[in-house]
Amino acid sequence: MSDLTRNAVDVLPEGRLTEQLESGKTLRVKLGIDPTTADIHLGHTVVLEKLAEFQRAGHRVVLIIGDFTAQVGDPSGRSATRPVPTAAEIEANAATYQEQAFKILDREKTEVRRNSEWLRMEPEALLGLLAQTTVARLLERDDFQKRMAAAQPIAALELLYPLLQGYDSVAVEADLELGGTDQKFNLLFGRDVQAAYGRTPQSIMTLPILVGTDGERKMSKSLGNYVGVTDPPEEMFGRLMSIPDEAMAEYYRLLLGFERPEGPPNEAKRELGRRIVDRFHGEGAGAAAEEHFNRVHVQHEAPEEMPDVDLGEFGSGGNGLVHMPRLIAGAFGVSSSEGRRLLQQGGVKLDGEPVPAEPLDREAASLDGRVLQVGKRRFCRLRATP
Repeated sequence: MSDLTRNAVDVLPEGRLTEQLESGKTLRVKLGIDPTTADIHLGHTVVLEKLAEFQRAGHRVVLIIGDFTAQVGDPSGRSATRPVPTAAEIEANAATYQEQAFKILDREKTEVRRNSEWLRMEPEALLGLLAQTTVARLLERDDFQKRMAAAQPIAALELLYPLLQGYDSVAVEADLELGGTDQKFNLLFGRDVQAAYGRTPQSIMTLPILVGTDGERKMSKSLGNYVGVTDPPEEMFGRLMSIPDEAMAEYYRLLLGFERPEGPPNEAKRELGRRIVDRFHGEGAGAAAEEHFNRVHVQHEAPEEMPDVDLGEFGSGGNGLVHMPRLIAGAFGVSSSEGRRLLQQGGVKLDGEPVPAEPLDREAASLDGRVLQVGKRRFCRLRATP
């Protein structure tokens, strides 16, 4: 029991999970994830690792991909209504989330469900669900209280979110639901919905929310302070090296499961980076990423390996010139306007030297074989078409 509750913030109702575990029953342990963005980051893995612990202890993990609830929008931690992704975005993200979750969970022992299976209800069933609560109860959550106090809008759909997530627990017969501390209202509300449908209410467990690489706000792709589980090894290591020293203890505890080692902060951070990169890219990947980091950021040299980019794709009117914003966009997956902005801000280098914002067009021959760099960690070698 003590191992399974390690790092937990809330385990409610008090004593209930102990009773469930001591009964010897195989628990159905639920986690719901709404596929609102394209990738899972290290913040998501805190709860996924806890799921994996229950899985290793012999319990049944139920991973719910919230393809229906993603259309509603979870108001947890939001000061404004969340933009709703398109159906195509949700579908693409759902496939990505599932595959990335299996970097941590045992694929063969995980029950994966999409809540569109049961939430595309007939009107009678939906009205029956709506009848299980009151608006006053839904408005109790802190997020809504803060928005009402600030005279900010609350979409009617957002009021439905706890009901829909709670019905997920009914549909999959959850014994225990996990989530971040920002999900406490939703998880407890799931107990109310289960009871309304004559089911035994689930226990809930909340886990800390990992701070982002800025050391201040929760890790989030929209804030740019995240480390994605599919980031290239060099990118992952570099991002981890950027976290403030004060955040390292939390990263060690929540991501590695032990306390930060004594010693210089830089060495502890490097060990953290190596271990995390090895976890997601295989043994030895962390050491290789560290070597890359040393070459680029300590010795200020270009990496040994980098992609080649054909300059012929970014010409300016077939006159042997290359349009730099278009080249930057194509080489690094940004927009042409972003490429122009990077040039204006001095964020682009050729062979380690800043590239002037003007002229925008340069001779392809003068770029052949040179290393183009954007930011601290993105490089490519330019090749002129023969």
